[in-house]
Amino acid sequence: MLTLTPSGLYCPAGDFYIDPWRPVARAVVTHAHSDHARPGHAAYLTTPQGLPPLRTRLGPEAHLQTLPYGKLLRMGAATVSLHPAGHILGSAQVRVAVGGEVWVVSGDYKTEPDATCTPFEPVACHTFITECTFGLPIYRWQPQAVIAGQLSAWWAACQAEGRCAVLYGYALGKAQRLLSLLDPQQGPIYVHGAVHSLNQAYAEAGVALPPSQYLAEAQPTRAELRRALVLAPPNAAGTPWLRKLGPVSEAFASGWMQIRGTRRRRALDRGFVLSDHVDWPALLATVAATGARRVLATHGYTAQLAAYLQAQGLEAAVLETEFGQGEEEA
Repeated sequence: MLTLTPSGLYCPAGDFYIDPWRPVARAVVTHAHSDHARPGHAAYLTTPQGLPPLRTRLGPEAHLQTLPYGKLLRMGAATVSLHPAGHILGSAQVRVAVGGEVWVVSGDYKTEPDATCTPFEPVACHTFITECTFGLPIYRWQPQAVIAGQLSAWWAACQAEGRCAVLYGYALGKAQRLLSLLDPQQGPIYVHGAVHSLNQAYAEAGVALPPSQYLAEAQPTRAELRRALVLAPPNAAGTPWLRKLGPVSEAFASGWMQIRGTRRRRALDRGFVLSDHVDWPALLATVAATGARRVLATHGYTAQLAAYLQAQGLEAAVLETEFGQGEEEA
């Protein structure tokens, strides 16, 4: 039903691609991260919620069409529908049905709900194409309420030391989720320009986030910065922009913080284990919930996941794609 081509995953029955990595005529896009939504396609299909971030990323000239979650769309001999992936705003799993056969492409996903996007829903299928960015048993996430408490305690410690708390998280998805976990009563919250533009896209989509200020416009005093938390993308680390904030404590929120030594290699004061990707137990639970008899692993620990599922009696294999190359979490 779906074939792997030099341009990406192709559906011959519907004459469209899913998250293609080379320019094509019709692209069904799971979400707006750069490894899944690349520029240059003639037409893009996304969810209504995914339209604002995709427009922000691709610019005004991109031809974007929308399909609400769960609505069926006939494309040639294929029937396509989009279903919540719970990854970031507007993220979707793509369900493709041809005849009596159903395939689902997960895109990136997580199963723990958060306030910034539609919660994940498992979709029954015969073949499930799944990411496995964190597809090893060592990756097991704590509830985000626990992480929220850790963030608050770190911020309070920074305030007591008179240092600005600088929290790194990817500008699309992670930064907004982090913002949703912060209490604006604890102190002023400022954001980097890259985060600010995507916060506006979330507002356009109707997502209510705690109040924050665009740092470049607010121009806080040094006294205000010593009480503040600043959300920024990781590439702001070590730049002149950072040095203007005075004494700082730097932290990074990512699933990779689960690995001992990652925080040290990045020269961070703190690391918070918070990912917008599924962890190992939820990955296995999702595979079971789909009822799929065949599982294809696309990016992450693909060989390990395929071997584990084969040992459980499922038909499983690795599907080599270009997903995960330069992705937001990497």
